[in-house]
Amino acid sequence: MRVVALISGGKDSCFNMMQCIAAGHKIVALANLVPSGRTEIDSYMYQSVGYEAIELIAESMDLPLFRIETKGKSEQLGRIYEPKEHDEVEDLFSLLELIKKEMEFDAVSVGAILSDYQRIRVENVCSRLNLFSLAYLWQRDQNDLLNDMIKCEIDAIIIKVAAMGLEPSRHLGRSLRLVEPHLQTIHEQYGVNICGEGGEYETLTIDCPLYKSRIVIEESEIVIHSNDPIAPVGYLKLNKLRLELKLPPLDLTHRLAGLPLKDSDGYVTDYGEEATENEEIEPEIDTIKDSSTLIKYNPDFININQKINSVKCSNGWLWISGCTGESDDPKEAIKNALEKLKCELNNHSQSLKDVCTISLYISDMSQFATINSVYVEVLNFPNPPTRACVQVPLPKNCPVIIEAISWNGKESGMMGDQLQERNIMHVQSISHWAPASIGPYSQTVKVGDIIHLAGQIGLVPGSLQLVNGGVKQQCQLALRHVGRLIKAVDINATIRDIVQGVCYISDLKHVETVRKLWEEFTNNAIMNYVVVETLPKNALVEWHVWGHLHNNQFEYEETGKCIDAWSILIYRRWNYENNISAIVCHVDRSEEPDEDVTKEIFKETIEYLLHKLQQGHESDKNTVSTLKIFCPVMKKMDLFVDVLEDLKDNVSFSYTIIPVVALKGPNTHLSICGIRIY
Repeated sequence: MRVVALISGGKDSCFNMMQCIAAGHKIVALANLVPSGRTEIDSYMYQSVGYEAIELIAESMDLPLFRIETKGKSEQLGRIYEPKEHDEVEDLFSLLELIKKEMEFDAVSVGAILSDYQRIRVENVCSRLNLFSLAYLWQRDQNDLLNDMIKCEIDAIIIKVAAMGLEPSRHLGRSLRLVEPHLQTIHEQYGVNICGEGGEYETLTIDCPLYKSRIVIEESEIVIHSNDPIAPVGYLKLNKLRLELKLPPLDLTHRLAGLPLKDSDGYVTDYGEEATENEEIEPEIDTIKDSSTLIKYNPDFININQKINSVKCSNGWLWISGCTGESDDPKEAIKNALEKLKCELNNHSQSLKDVCTISLYISDMSQFATINSVYVEVLNFPNPPTRACVQVPLPKNCPVIIEAISWNGKESGMMGDQLQERNIMHVQSISHWAPASIGPYSQTVKVGDIIHLAGQIGLVPGSLQLVNGGVKQQCQLALRHVGRLIKAVDINATIRDIVQGVCYISDLKHVETVRKLWEEFTNNAIMNYVVVETLPKNALVEWHVWGHLHNNQFEYEETGKCIDAWSILIYRRWNYENNISAIVCHVDRSEEPDEDVTKEIFKETIEYLLHKLQQGHESDKNTVSTLKIFCPVMKKMDLFVDVLEDLKDNVSFSYTIIPVVALKGPNTHLSICGIRIY
């Protein structure tokens, strides 16, 4: 992509440009917001100190420079930014809009590392101008990042200090390479951010491989902004600068040669947490057939016959299930399904903005772009719900099914400290951290102690392409995404806080591989393994999971019973207060495995499952449940609806029947995920 780089002159914006080039992009221009009056300003968005060197940086890189003034005033400080006149963010919009009139470019390079405030606002501007935000430093480990900058020959000096342990007279003008040991010390002693992300210090890059000439400071002076005895604030005013040509003169390619710069793939094939090995785990049963040989079906004869149904809990949670789109045309089908969803939400005094997560089942992944275009129009608002999308064998006249989980705290009647809050992670910038949300969905939505995650596949974050290798490489990387996302939405959360989920796979032979990898990471999480027709980008595995901050306090039980040749197996999790319970249920038949589940066996299974799910709250009218029923299409799915509707007369639950290619093994005839909340 052609990239315009936002530069402040500091180490972060310069190193992010190097990361952009390593990822295969081309820097075509530089952009800078000049402090109004050419003096140091206190801005939440932009570094103003060192502005005197910006023109020399552009000259040293042989790139055009675009600049406009900013007063550095913020009219909105919240997590969601709405365009407002006179806000400093609108200065950035005006600057990039000006550049678009002068030249073509696709993306913006931004050196954000940890600041959600800055990232959200740059993403807002980029979205309005149809640009990509490239923030390759986002969420990098601070110590590793600083070391990488130094190893990649970023020669930056400190030009502003504002933290305990940093003194204007001692540290201003000193090279970051020399000060790095001291930064480590004050980080350990006082918690100072080692990269200065908390505003502890600002830098000026006087030389780096991007420059053909080095910046030389001939005259400067120290300005004391605050003579605080504990954390004095001072900056370096640059009075006279010049460029000094580096010898021998080399072009950019040769200046970057030999540096330890990694491309996007390099950040998922390195050592430690990033590692993805090339060896494959062989299935325990090497006689398993490919899923394509397990089932043949005709969409004209698939009949689900379910209708939209929902249940609402007194604490504000709402489950909406079986929301079908009834039309032969995929575009009309998604419109129909979303309209049903909106009506059902409205019936419960909620709206699309209350939805936390959506499961989208479609009959043809090749129609995804068409379906998604309608989805984008309907859910076009900040911080949309998380989403998982898979292709399953649906009836010809019903190519879309939607499930949704929604929450509105105002409906719960909670007050004061009891009121839960919604915390959403919606990162749209491309980075090396986790896949960007380039679309109408968020990565995570946290309500109280419950965290919902979007479906995760093995995308390389920096390129948004599937990682090289097989199912093991994709699985490892997708699980790394799960761990990073859940930690990002709550610093105390880890992948071991996952309670339950569905692992969608493209072939039955991959079940043992992904199951073994999953069990290395979890703490009694219960997982359902389901074979579907196609996953996004033709991935081999997708994880759709939810977690709880106190998962380590959940109880675990394995139970079951037999009815003739049928085995009903249940894996149950519930928390100490027993206000949340989760179940994964399998119905297997070892003898005559081709025989269909009868209506009687299905009823017995659902009754047993609901009994275990509601254990401890059997007669409580405030408890509600939801069931996600996976069934291979050769089973008589239409017979199940009558059973479920009859049971709903006595038990409050919603349900969705989802036809799939296969379940965790060739002898498994039904697989059900259940959740109960009080």
